[in-house]
Amino acid sequence: MHKFFGQRIGYIFVMPWIIGFAVFTAYPIFFSLLLSFHQTSFGAERIYREFTGISNFHNAISTDIGFLRDVGGFSIVSFVAIPIIVILALVMALLLNYPLKGRGIFRTIFFLPVIITSGPVIDKLIDMGVTTIPALTNYSFYWFLLTSDNIFASAALLVLGNIILFLWLSGVQLLVFLAGLQKIDKQTMEAARVDGASPWEIFWKITLPSLSTLILVNIVYTTVMFAQTTLNPVIQHITGNMYDVTTGFGYSSALAWLYFLVITMIMLALVGIFALFGKKSLA
Repeated sequence: MHKFFGQRIGYIFVMPWIIGFAVFTAYPIFFSLLLSFHQTSFGAERIYREFTGISNFHNAISTDIGFLRDVGGFSIVSFVAIPIIVILALVMALLLNYPLKGRGIFRTIFFLPVIITSGPVIDKLIDMGVTTIPALTNYSFYWFLLTSDNIFASAALLVLGNIILFLWLSGVQLLVFLAGLQKIDKQTMEAARVDGASPWEIFWKITLPSLSTLILVNIVYTTVMFAQTTLNPVIQHITGNMYDVTTGFGYSSALAWLYFLVITMIMLALVGIFALFGKKSLA
């Protein structure tokens, strides 16, 4: 009897989260999937829907050149930017894990951009040009990319023009790696040093294998986070179609679900690449 009431009390505590998830997450997701199969129009008091099957998805893939271009550019940038963000977070975590004076202040400084750089703030900073390193934009290679009109050039320009922003986006991953570094057995590290292992060997044989799970976590987190940044033109394209009279909520919902599939494939590809090459390099 005591166990029965104990379980009921547990459900009471989690009930606010369950209700919030059902109302504010599960229902909008289901409704957006429903709208993706309809042509929508606005009325005086409601949204009118006309079932059109998979025509929205077909139009997005076959005729929406802008959406395909934006998704292609985002995919290429993701395979470059996401590893850069994770590697930057790992390097900074290794530096901040050393017993330096005032390292708590440095950790706060590196994490501050996560709190400060909201969507509108990032837009203003990008317009002001503070997310790039001026030295990188003075080379002829950069100007060659500016005159090129293809997906690869656009991806390279985005990376070169926002390298500082990638550093700002690595704050949460930095904390995750720091937590993992502090959990590594110090006796194992000391035994390796006594046996004559160099810092480089300790990193590859002890530190990095111990962080392999956290690297996967950060890859997943960074993929989801990067997919929602203001750098992403796909979000702007979907939002623009949402309020377009000729397309509406139905077509934009179809675009959003296609974008979700692309993000999922990118995430699985990055995790698969790390699982394949990471095991070989750590073996």
